[in-house]
Amino acid sequence: MRILLVEDEADLARALARTFADEGWIVDLAGDGDDALTMARIGPHDLIVLDVMLPRLNGWDVLETLRREGYATPILLLTARDLVTDRVRGLDSGADDYLTKPFSPQELLARMRALVRRAAHQAGPEVMVGPLRIDTVARRVHGPDGELDITAREFAILSLLVRRRGQVVTRQEISDALYDDDTEVMSNTIDVHIGSLRRKLGPGLIHTRRGVGYLLDA
Repeated sequence: MRILLVEDEADLARALARTFADEGWIVDLAGDGDDALTMARIGPHDLIVLDVMLPRLNGWDVLETLRREGYATPILLLTARDLVTDRVRGLDSGADDYLTKPFSPQELLARMRALVRRAAHQAGPEVMVGPLRIDTVARRVHGPDGELDITAREFAILSLLVRRRGQVVTRQEISDALYDDDTEVMSNTIDVHIGSLRRKLGPGLIHTRRGVGYLLDA
């Protein structure tokens, strides 16, 4: 999963980025509203965590601009203000959730996972795909004969395919979900991960659309 974190408080931004990275997520960091708009438009991201009080362009303006442009990615607002009018403004402007500071990192993670599930029309943390039971919170995959030994990168690919189930996911989208922009990726790396994942999951689940990408369909 790839997150755009928009936070100008450096210590908090670093702490949150580490927390997200520990979850196996790729984090893009913006420190002001102008950079947030640029990075959101470039994308793609699975979720934006957006602070309201930002330099140059505040979070309200970023949110409203993106929604006017038809940007559909879930957005979670962070703010130190706990006024009902602020919460109402955020939700009416197109925010999907709202969390006031200070907050528990675990609550933030739970809210983020819930938003991504909602965007993927997934009711709970466990998903059934054919004979597989996939726990998106514990990051475990169970088959008919027990738990499968899935690496972190393989699970990241599987999670992306699950969220886009029945749709083709391009090789570039997979690469974007696995690696940050500073990582040099060998041309066959995605093929190696997909091949290993297929062997572990069994036949008939991950399908290739030659020259385009992959899709998950049981």
